[in-house]
Amino acid sequence: MSKATATKNIARKAQTDAPAVTRMLAEFAVTHPSKGWSDSVDLEAHRTFANWAGCAVGPSNHETVEFALAAIKEFSPAPQSSLLGRTEKVDMANAALINGISSHTFDFDDTHLKTIIHPAGPVASAILALGEHRSLSGRELIDALVIGIEVSCRVGNTIYPDHYDRGWHITGSTGMLGSAAACSRLLGLTADQTQMALGIAASQPVGLREQFGTMTKPLHPGAAAKVGLTAALMAKHGYTASLRALEAPRGLVQVYSDKTDWTQITENLGGSWEIALNTYKPFACGIVIHPSIDGCVQLREKLGIDANQVAKISVRVHPLVQELTGKKTPKDGLEGKFSVYHSCAVAFITGKATEHEYADEVVNRSDVLALRAKVELIVDPQMYEASCDVILETTDGKTHQVHVEHAVGSLERPMSNEQLKAKFVDQSAPILGAVQTQSAWETCMDLGNQPNLDALIHALTLKK
Repeated sequence: MSKATATKNIARKAQTDAPAVTRMLAEFAVTHPSKGWSDSVDLEAHRTFANWAGCAVGPSNHETVEFALAAIKEFSPAPQSSLLGRTEKVDMANAALINGISSHTFDFDDTHLKTIIHPAGPVASAILALGEHRSLSGRELIDALVIGIEVSCRVGNTIYPDHYDRGWHITGSTGMLGSAAACSRLLGLTADQTQMALGIAASQPVGLREQFGTMTKPLHPGAAAKVGLTAALMAKHGYTASLRALEAPRGLVQVYSDKTDWTQITENLGGSWEIALNTYKPFACGIVIHPSIDGCVQLREKLGIDANQVAKISVRVHPLVQELTGKKTPKDGLEGKFSVYHSCAVAFITGKATEHEYADEVVNRSDVLALRAKVELIVDPQMYEASCDVILETTDGKTHQVHVEHAVGSLERPMSNEQLKAKFVDQSAPILGAVQTQSAWETCMDLGNQPNLDALIHALTLKK
């Protein structure tokens, strides 16, 4: 080992006295009482599940899903659990994988804004696969969803933003822990076994931000779901791991991040709920673009002009917007979701930014390309991450401006149940049909009262 390498390895002194958070989260996951939270938290859990289900059904025949499923079929998987929006069944682990991939393919899923985690994908995909195979109740599923998301997001709070800034996709690199905790609860594991499940999952983090704009980004929540479910099953059968896999000097948290705020896990665990802070996207793209889209839509509605009358659109944003979504010339829909330039252009032209506005043909449409070339970023480190200024200059020399403090869909301007349902219908109806989509929405929003998952699976899948 070189002297430089040795110096780097000891630059930050490891914490040897960190609290036993692996054990703490394990005990919490399996002992917290059913529906041990307020009605408002329970409602948010149902909204979270419904939003996730719609996001999984919508892209169910997308090539991203088709390619992944084709690979899985090479293993001749046992037909244990259903794939949403499709006719097939595969084994539990790969159902978790495929449904997790599908739910993130359109980049339209939920967001925990404190960490930019998309929390439902890894957890919901795993617990639905396990719950269907084991004939569990809707209440058991909702309970596991709340618990699993709590584990993922509390670990995320502990290490964000340092971990994210290093290049990790935090949805996948914390999601396997939430999935493991939730599945351990559904399997009826002891705290000792759940501690092992968390340890097993901790050695399998998933996701690099380099993959944004490719098919591999949605792999991250799917792979995290599969990892967590597999870890819980391995722990059930006696597989072991370090008892301090999260907090040890060479454990997940200290390896992941220089920021290790253990209080984000230890304080008020079981008393406050991260799922209550969940948000839902009105726009099918990277969350940091949403204020810019919102501003462009507002100016479109205010001015009532077409794109030919626009000379320039300048958007003042936090540096993270350029870092994550600075693709000036996206070549397809996947890249378009990480292009603030495309998103602003299409938002002004159409007044929307749903999945339809990120189709390959729209990304390459002549009118979109023309306006995209007129969009410029003004990077301002003083701008709050969730805010932006949009300045539009018209061809007659006039200037119009709007400031977006918080975008629609944020905690400050949340989507209503009616808006969430409209989003669900827009994604699901082309796959399931109008009547089945209505049934699917109602069943998702009533999941905690369902004695089993039969009605849910029936509503969210296709029949051969």
